[in-house]
Amino acid sequence: MRIFESTRDKKCQASASLAILNGLAEDGGLYMLRDLSELKIDLNSILDLDYYQLAELILGKLLDDYTAEEIHHCVHAAYEGKFSADDITPLVKVGDVHLLELFHGPTSAFKDVALSILPHLVTTALEKHGVDDEIIILTATSGDTGKAALAGFKDVKNTKIMVFYPEEGVSAVQKRQMETQTGNNVCVASIKGNFDDAQSSVKQIFTNHELAARMKQNHQQFSSANSINVGRLMPQVVYYFKAYADLVKRGEIKLYEAVNFAVPTGNFGNILAGYLAKQMGLPVAKFICASNENNILTDFMNTGIYDRNRAFKKTLSPSMDILISSNLERYLYMLCGYDNEQVRLWMNELQEKGSYSIGKELLEKLQSEFWADCADNAKTKEIIKQCYEANHYVLDTHTAVAYAAAMKFANQQINNQKTVVLSTASPYKFVGSVYEALTGKQEADEFSLMQKLADLCGVAIPLNLAKLNELPIRHENHLAKEAIQSFVEKKLGEKQW
Repeated sequence: MRIFESTRDKKCQASASLAILNGLAEDGGLYMLRDLSELKIDLNSILDLDYYQLAELILGKLLDDYTAEEIHHCVHAAYEGKFSADDITPLVKVGDVHLLELFHGPTSAFKDVALSILPHLVTTALEKHGVDDEIIILTATSGDTGKAALAGFKDVKNTKIMVFYPEEGVSAVQKRQMETQTGNNVCVASIKGNFDDAQSSVKQIFTNHELAARMKQNHQQFSSANSINVGRLMPQVVYYFKAYADLVKRGEIKLYEAVNFAVPTGNFGNILAGYLAKQMGLPVAKFICASNENNILTDFMNTGIYDRNRAFKKTLSPSMDILISSNLERYLYMLCGYDNEQVRLWMNELQEKGSYSIGKELLEKLQSEFWADCADNAKTKEIIKQCYEANHYVLDTHTAVAYAAAMKFANQQINNQKTVVLSTASPYKFVGSVYEALTGKQEADEFSLMQKLADLCGVAIPLNLAKLNELPIRHENHLAKEAIQSFVEKKLGEKQW
């Protein structure tokens, strides 16, 4: 059985199922496998697999204390009848690139792929270990994770879920998705602050050992639905292999030929899943790390210095409005040769000074595999319009950032490999910005704009969004960022939410 360890202390260990139940390691680090070299995937063997079979193969390797039967159950319970596309993550050619559409799930965002299976991994883990504790899922969201997690954990036995989002940092559609969420075990609250404020508060609660001890007496424990949880991260590895297999089967590339992946990046989880796929044998030439005006990752990959001492900007791609990219810690752990102590020092520097530097040698190693660029709001709108006029394809504001980076990468002729752009959300989730980019017109009511965009472009409105504005609002909690922990403690004492 493979053991996950904390990125900050190799003595802090857990099996896959316990790491999923815990969410965050007790020392504040992130659980990660020390070495993926024994988990290589035979590329030739995956060409005839459907998404379900591929997911079972890959998750069976990564989460190996789950039995094959348990993984089979989790995969089929997660995806059957839940996605509008039969192959879950279809690959579409648009111009000179391929778009991997990850938004065909129940909330129209890429988070659905992982958050549809995470509840089943959690409940299976509870049964495996005979745990009768109630699992309290704490989640900070910049928009998409929140709704996908709420939908996934709604009315799941022995779980409750609390989601915190920045009041002014999500789209109107994202906000309404969360405010209207049904279920007797769900709770949603907006905060006066940004995503980093919410994420930092949630992490602090996870490492509050006094609170954890009190909860244990009441048969409760915390876990997470953010990508800090390996149960969120590992299912995302699957669609990288699926995209590659589709390219081979269509004759776009030869087997074992390397490709590029361009990923809109905020918390670094989605692009990290691709990096894990590469460690498992996926031929990747470059990962194109695309950021918006909060370009902390672009600066980091160009200089080796991570510095969050900068202004936080609200952009047209709010799910990427992040200055503390949590999953970068897992990449650093692998980059420096699994040196837990070095990672701990960097994370301490980040907390105390707001910055750290990885040095020239590690920067060169990073740049051999990653290339980074950013797009401001004006460029994002320009790309949406250009892509539609050239290809009659409508990008959302996040995918547009990655598409822009992919175009710049190609123009610089860094390599000649095919590029896959991860398309992370339906344009209807950010319909105001998309409609303005296409028409130059601004309108306040995003819900009436959905039909106008559909009439303009002929792209069907996702069923889960079509009547969203008619649903009753069920959650009206509004908090100061300092009040998150007291709010959590209050809700812990309530039997039904």
